[in-house]
Amino acid sequence: MYWFTKTAILLAMMIGIIRSQEDHQTELAGGPCEGCEAVFEYGDRILLPVDTLPDFFQEGTRLRITGTIYQSDGKTPASGVILYIYHTDQNGIYDTRGTKTGWGRRHGYIRGWVKTGPDGRYLFYTLKPGIYPNQSAPAHIHATILQPDGKYYWIGSYHFAGDSLLTKKEISPEKPRCGTSGLLQLQKEEDLYSAERDLILGKNVPGYK
Repeated sequence: MYWFTKTAILLAMMIGIIRSQEDHQTELAGGPCEGCEAVFEYGDRILLPVDTLPDFFQEGTRLRITGTIYQSDGKTPASGVILYIYHTDQNGIYDTRGTKTGWGRRHGYIRGWVKTGPDGRYLFYTLKPGIYPNQSAPAHIHATILQPDGKYYWIGSYHFAGDSLLTKKEISPEKPRCGTSGLLQLQKEEDLYSAERDLILGKNVPGYK
């Protein structure tokens, strides 16, 4: 009898979660964004505050990028926020490594998802991306935010101080999305380089409510 009761309770909880997810509405904030829906493509994997992108153990400059995501007040850590990141390989190409589904066909295989815990922290390991072959843009890591309430939007890319292709827009943006510039100052730590970027949900995102 105890086993039946316990099972019934767990089943009810699972049904509640599923219904909650079904009722959950997503909303693209901040204007059009090609490919932002890729933030939903993590499938059935369990997301953690830490992720290691697939290229990390290849040859290149290893990176450790971390930070805290805050609620809109800029003080309270934001839990349950998903950060989706992707970038080029060492040749500046979004290599798909074969047939991919969804936005993996455009974003390539070097991509990952992290989800903040109660402290709002996130961390991902990857290699410093290569620049496009035509050198039309500095090296960068694309990023998209998905909030627990369903709002999702792009934020300014992560860039790297000292890149000769940086423009004023990347070096000192007037109103950076989520409140902070993506320009990273890399610090050497043993066999990798680290940098930190905090984010404030919705700050400077047009039309955000």
